[in-house]
Amino acid sequence: MAAEEIMNILFNFWTGLAILIFALVKFSVKFVPQNRAFVVERFGKYNKTMVAGLNVLFPIIDKVAYDQSLKEHAFDVPSQSAITKDNISLVVDGVLYIKVLDPYKASYGVDAYVFAVTQLAQTTMRSEIGKIDLDKTFEERESLNANIVEAINMAAEPWGIQVLRYEIKDIEPPKTILDAMEQQMKAEREKRATILESEGHRQSAINVAEGAKRAQVLSAEAEKAEQILRAEGEAQAIIAVANAKSEAIKTVGEVAITGEGQKAIQLELASEAIDAKKAIAKDSTVVLLPDEKSGAASMVAEAMTIINKLNAGKGAS
Repeated sequence: MAAEEIMNILFNFWTGLAILIFALVKFSVKFVPQNRAFVVERFGKYNKTMVAGLNVLFPIIDKVAYDQSLKEHAFDVPSQSAITKDNISLVVDGVLYIKVLDPYKASYGVDAYVFAVTQLAQTTMRSEIGKIDLDKTFEERESLNANIVEAINMAAEPWGIQVLRYEIKDIEPPKTILDAMEQQMKAEREKRATILESEGHRQSAINVAEGAKRAQVLSAEAEKAEQILRAEGEAQAIIAVANAKSEAIKTVGEVAITGEGQKAIQLELASEAIDAKKAIAKDSTVVLLPDEKSGAASMVAEAMTIINKLNAGKGAS
C-alpha cells in the first residue's frame, strides 16, 4: 500500500507540474497578429508594447492592458449644424479615416480616442465652414476636407492618432435656400441658352458675310485673270500680224530688186490703174479721155522711176 501511495503521489506531482508548466507556457507566450499591438503593464505600470509575432511575458506580474489595431478605420461623423460666413445654416455630415501610429499614446494619451477625434472633427468642421460663404462650401469641398484634416492632425498628435482623410458626405442647406438656388440655376441655364443661340446667329451671319466676300474676291480675281489672258492674247496676235507684215514687206522688197519683180510690180500697178479708172467711170458722169501723160504706160514709168530711186537709195546706204 505504501508503494502504491508513493506512486500516486508521484503521478499527481508530475501531473500537476505538467499542468503548471503548460499553464505557464500558455500565459507567458503571446502570439500577436499582424497589424495589432499589445500594450503590456507590469504591476499596473506600462512595461512594453508587443508587436506582431511571438512575444513572452511573465504571468501574474504582467498583463495585456490594451489591444490596439494598427489598421485604418473609417468612422461616421454625426450630422450637425454649421453656419457659413454669410449666416446660412447648414446640416453637414462626413466620414473620418484614422489610424493608430503610437499604441502607447493612443492607450494613455486620451480616453476613447475615436470619440475624441470625432468630436474634434465636428468642431473643426464648424470652424472651417464658418470661414467661407455658402457657394464656396460646394465649390471648395476638397479644400475644406484638407483644412479639416490638417487641423485635426495638429490637435491629435499627442494621442498617437493620424487622420488620413476626412470626406464630407452631404451638405444640406435650408429648403428656402434650395429653392432659391434652383431658381438661380434655372436662370443661369436660360441665360447660357440665350447666349449660345445669339452666338450661333452671330457666327452664321459672319459665315455668310465671309462667304459672300470670298465669292466676290474670287470673281474679281477670275475677271482680272481673264482680262490679263485676253490682253496677252491680243498682244500676241498684234505681234504676230506685225511680224507677218514685216516678213511680207521684206519678201516684197527682196523680190522687187530683181527683174521679174519689177515686171510684176509694173503689171500690178497697171491693173490697179485700170481698175481705178473703171470705178471712176462707173460712179461719175464725167468721161476721162486718155492722153499721153495719163496713159497706163506713163503711170508705170513713173512708178518704176520711184522704185529705182528707192533701190538706189538702199544700195547707197
